[in-house]
Amino acid sequence: MTHHFSRWLHALAFASVAAATTASLAQPTIKVGSTPTGVPFTFMDTKTQTIEGAMVDLITAIGQDQGFKVQVEATPFSALIPSLTSNKIDVISAAMLITAARKEVIDFSDPVFPYPEGLIVKADDNKIYKSLADLKGEVVGAQVGTVYVDFLKKNGEFPEVKTYDSIADIIRDVGLGRLKAGFGDAPIVRYQLSQRKDAGAKVSETYEPKMDGYVGMGLRKGDKELLAKINAGLAKMKSSGKLDEILKKWNLK
Repeated sequence: MTHHFSRWLHALAFASVAAATTASLAQPTIKVGSTPTGVPFTFMDTKTQTIEGAMVDLITAIGQDQGFKVQVEATPFSALIPSLTSNKIDVISAAMLITAARKEVIDFSDPVFPYPEGLIVKADDNKIYKSLADLKGEVVGAQVGTVYVDFLKKNGEFPEVKTYDSIADIIRDVGLGRLKAGFGDAPIVRYQLSQRKDAGAKVSETYEPKMDGYVGMGLRKGDKELLAKINAGLAKMKSSGKLDEILKKWNLK
């Protein structure tokens, strides 16, 4: 009887340890919105049908450090903030610029990466472009949902600002001569042009960016606990060299 009882106690103690271990392994899952068209920051890998890129690697590494799992949801750029505020996702990890207007709606992490705009022109266009005034009267283009659309429309120099679903579409139309010039996130534009030598387009090296800002991760207003974890993880990624390692992997450094 005593022997059975001690065996039962031993089994109970073992079960408690196992339960505690299981509980510690049960990490929360955070839904992350990333765009399918922002290579190399975020993009759809057609072979695996998953979203990959520098911002996916970064939020995954932060999750590993801070004790949460990441479930990446493919989300078009213009739907990122609505998806966040309607609780479809918990974090935006994409090539999103920190701006005052966006900060009124959502919170941002500490800055991740410097992010000026780039001017896309035809490969054989050797005019010296320094400012928007040098493009006065021309039709220009930008990606839908980005800060560049309002930036260009408010400028008043252009008869038309065409909107495109992706930077790849802007590069194509500039290369084909359908569009005089396009604006996009300089790191993405440079990366995409490096992968498409036959695009017939280039980045204007003389253009001086007017919106030299930073990319950050977006969170819902008031989600202070998650924001603190992401900032703590991001600080570790910066100090340990992991962020630089990720940026180098995606040819961003």
